[in-house]
Amino acid sequence: MFDYDTYPTLERGTVHRDEMTTQPQNNFTNILVLRELESHAVFTTDGQSADLADVAVSADGQRETYLPGLMFMRKQTGSDRRFAKALQRDYLDDIECSMKVNEMCQKCPECILYGSAASSDADQALSITSRVMYDTAYTLRDASAVIDEKFQNAPGDDYAKKAQPTIREPDFFEPGTLFPSVITLRDATPEELAFVLGITKKNKRYGATTSRLGRVKNHVLGVYTGSEEGPANLELTREVLSRLQEESDEDLKEIVAGSAFAPGAVSDHLLSAFDEQVSNGLDLERVPEETVTDLLDAATGDNLADVLETQREASQKFIDSATDE
Repeated sequence: MFDYDTYPTLERGTVHRDEMTTQPQNNFTNILVLRELESHAVFTTDGQSADLADVAVSADGQRETYLPGLMFMRKQTGSDRRFAKALQRDYLDDIECSMKVNEMCQKCPECILYGSAASSDADQALSITSRVMYDTAYTLRDASAVIDEKFQNAPGDDYAKKAQPTIREPDFFEPGTLFPSVITLRDATPEELAFVLGITKKNKRYGATTSRLGRVKNHVLGVYTGSEEGPANLELTREVLSRLQEESDEDLKEIVAGSAFAPGAVSDHLLSAFDEQVSNGLDLERVPEETVTDLLDAATGDNLADVLETQREASQKFIDSATDE
């Protein structure tokens, strides 16, 4: 479906759908994303407190530490996988697969790409390793500027009651918070890349209580292919802060504690930071924008059905070869 003659840069970081193998190779595709909160969101691992990190940042001879809020990798993976399962049900017939642990079908494109534990089906005792890697993402501003503690109550319908565990004050990330992020695919086919691009572009809910909160806009900024992974989210976050300081009259301490950044300006700095890492020796090449546009068009329109059906046949051959070994 995606010919290497038409899209030559994809050949460096992907494998043809007829060449999927159980033996890992070093074909990497890095998707650069800026995640922008469009509503309040809750990212916690204990249900109450936001995860924080102590990070040092240097720029223009200055060195500061700050406490960014974290969008833990699991908060990204879980949401994207649920959305991917739903997409498959929309576009493929006879898909019976869910997020229930040990009950995934291990046959659909999503299971083959994102991985699954051994099935409860005794005839299919395979464990499939995920080929999609996420990294914990960091806010550009200090937790004191992007996180607010809000009272939350589940009062029930009695007129009066004693205090109950349902009353809590979780940490909420404020709308406008930005998270520089990279999603990395290893040994993925071009069709699987299009699938992940579609998930990234269309998925809009992350974090706890996503049925009501946590609306996110994922800005897909670029795709890079080659024989290695790109820079980590933390490194990119530091580089963006350094660039913001260079163009500002403020020092780093004021920047991380200041007002919200415009997504457009941060996107430019994020792209520049990634490109600089590539020019400094990473074996990666940026995929032309028209190729990324074609992939996104295929992944967000009616053509996604053809993409998934094509990948489904390849995934079935892959799993058959694994069970025959």
